[in-house]
Amino acid sequence: MNTQRWMSKQFFSFYMTWGVFLPYWTGWMVETKGVSVAQASLIMSLGMIVRGLSTLFAFPYFSGKFSSKALLNGMAIGTLLAILCYIPADSFSALLFVTLLINIFYPTLMPALDSAAGVLVQSNQLKHYGKSRSWGSIGFVAAGIILTVFTGWLGDEVILWALLIGILAVVGLGFMGAPLVLSKKPQKLQTKEAGMLKLFKIKHFGLVLVIVILLQSAHASYYSYGYLFLQDIDAPRYFIGMIINIAVLAEIIFFSIADRLFQHFSAGALLALAALGSTVRWIVVFAFPNVIVFSFAQALHSFSFAMGHYAFMKYLIQNIPYEQVPKAQGLYSALALSWGTAVFTFFGGYLFEIEPRYAFIGMIACSIPSMLLALVYLKSDNKKEVAALN
Repeated sequence: MNTQRWMSKQFFSFYMTWGVFLPYWTGWMVETKGVSVAQASLIMSLGMIVRGLSTLFAFPYFSGKFSSKALLNGMAIGTLLAILCYIPADSFSALLFVTLLINIFYPTLMPALDSAAGVLVQSNQLKHYGKSRSWGSIGFVAAGIILTVFTGWLGDEVILWALLIGILAVVGLGFMGAPLVLSKKPQKLQTKEAGMLKLFKIKHFGLVLVIVILLQSAHASYYSYGYLFLQDIDAPRYFIGMIINIAVLAEIIFFSIADRLFQHFSAGALLALAALGSTVRWIVVFAFPNVIVFSFAQALHSFSFAMGHYAFMKYLIQNIPYEQVPKAQGLYSALALSWGTAVFTFFGGYLFEIEPRYAFIGMIACSIPSMLLALVYLKSDNKKEVAALN
């Protein structure tokens, strides 16, 4: 089996569905289900809280009980059943219930895939994490291009059906062959010795975790309100999907060259650069609220998201033992990609109601502290290297 190709297919299929859910779901609820922006914001924020609980507790627990392949398949099937529940949901309470339900299953596929990739890299079966992860970004772009055409033609109702078809494909791929190491059930002794609190005894883990929590939380307004913001600044309807996907094109370019170009960069240096790019991005969007500037600012997603994520994976692969990888990924997904984002989604929604561009400048409350902490980590890391040389 070509492990690189297998991992690339898994990333592609999942992120193609994520390219539907992440940028379009708030807008889909507002436009097709008739809820207000504030209600949709509350639904998505509460969903992220459940997502955090699921990735922090359920994912590491089941990672200790089942193989990576079984876990991926189970979560994909649970996601499919949850999406079907959206079809009859027509009220705020029903949409809230289904969104909480889907966040139990769907987001855990993300740390499960990254954990699988981390294990394959550590076992020397996957040579280039960035190369495979770039196919996830390609899938995200493909979803945006397809939706741009179909939403313009058939309306926002098509968003639900696009997600449903995508998840069906994920379920189908899940029952194909997988690398043997991912079909092995974890050993009970390893599970007992891999308590989550032990992660914080690993040097700099707590500091790196705080940095990536702040760094990823800074995307809250973009993820939930980017689609609505583009409508507010009169972006042509047929181009909104393309504008959103400029960010993912920048991701693809970054991940495709990261293993080669940033091989000798430390995780601390990459985190500092990511935070700087994030800060510049939100200031530019706030200062120049027009379609052209927003489109150019999308290229900074290669710093604010891609470089930050790559830096965390680099730290994880170099410092976290095999048996601790699912727990580290669970913490990252829960605190950085879920709860932190949930808090700032609510905060961003409040600012968006006052003035849409305020939602973006508010995100520097995350990016600037993350940059300062990254510089502290970088300085500490450099001292360690100097001491090792002496």
